[in-house]
Amino acid sequence: MIVTKLETWRCQRGQELFDQSRQGSAPMKWDVVVVRLTTDSGLRGEATALAARSSLITQQYIHELIAPVVLGRSVHQREAIYHDLWNIDRHLIFFPVYLPGPLDVALYDLAAKAAGLPLYQYLGAYRDNLPVYASSLWLEKPADYVDQAKQYASQGFTAYKPHPPGPWQLDMAVHEALREEMGPTYVLMSDPVAEYSLGEAIKVGRQLERLNYHWFEEPFRDFELDKYAKLCAALDIPIAGTETTRGGPWGVAQAIKFDAVDIVRADVSWKPGITGTMKIASLAEAHGMRCELHTTTMGPMDIANLHVSCAIRNCEYYEMLVPAETFKFPMKDDFVFDRNGNIHVPKKPGLGVEMDWSLIDNCCLEYKLSKV
Repeated sequence: MIVTKLETWRCQRGQELFDQSRQGSAPMKWDVVVVRLTTDSGLRGEATALAARSSLITQQYIHELIAPVVLGRSVHQREAIYHDLWNIDRHLIFFPVYLPGPLDVALYDLAAKAAGLPLYQYLGAYRDNLPVYASSLWLEKPADYVDQAKQYASQGFTAYKPHPPGPWQLDMAVHEALREEMGPTYVLMSDPVAEYSLGEAIKVGRQLERLNYHWFEEPFRDFELDKYAKLCAALDIPIAGTETTRGGPWGVAQAIKFDAVDIVRADVSWKPGITGTMKIASLAEAHGMRCELHTTTMGPMDIANLHVSCAIRNCEYYEMLVPAETFKFPMKDDFVFDRNGNIHVPKKPGLGVEMDWSLIDNCCLEYKLSKV
């Protein structure tokens, strides 16, 4: 099966999901680029690319820099394509972290469809469902987080992770309010996406230990390995990081080597693709660590995350950014949750979900085609 055609639709959803302090001066409309690969047999594989601030830039990257590497190649040359893209990245391209993962996902979608298998079985199934936690956006007040946690707990979710808004004192108030309202055993994590000082992070971490939080995530920038190592040494609560670490598995390996994290993070959008994420999961497993997959904010890519989560053993939870409907685009299917708070992987071949092409067409700013 040779890839003969690469198509993209750059879609503007017009949703501003961050407040001004996080959006900055460049608008964040949460755009998405839909990607489709077609083979010489007519089989199609699909994925989506993050384009939160500019779908035009993402689309141009794909057609100008990635299409020449993918077109004319066998669907089964995923490892060779992965390393070819790293090679051109090193030699004066410097891809954004969210490229070229989507092309790798589309290649896997094609391969699993050709095999007639759901992707998680094509990868090597470990299970077909896992627990899910509701992951918040940034909210204003502790009471807002409490209300949201209770809402999702009532729907069967057994865990909740706030992204507290900062500064660190307010974050601690969010932590206290959630534990008081959700009870002593409900699973809670915290992900402030912060720039704490080391001292502030230790204070917050000790509070989280006292409150029996499950893990403490991203209190610093991911490249601050020395601060992370000191934090890990000072605290008992597991520290999760490497979400935005550059260099895929090589970057994550440095964090592990320097004892800078207890839990690593990866996803098929940023690490890059299924090929990169599986490498990171295996690396973590070899070091006796969990690899907790990070949401991609896009339905089809989050489904790819789910397939990977069900193909590995060392992922404990599935992250569902809420409200889920906001981040389903451009997927037609709904996420499948059960009453026990588990999410179930699709059973149809490939990713096993359908794109909402009517919605894509309505949101499309530009269609682009590259072919052999």
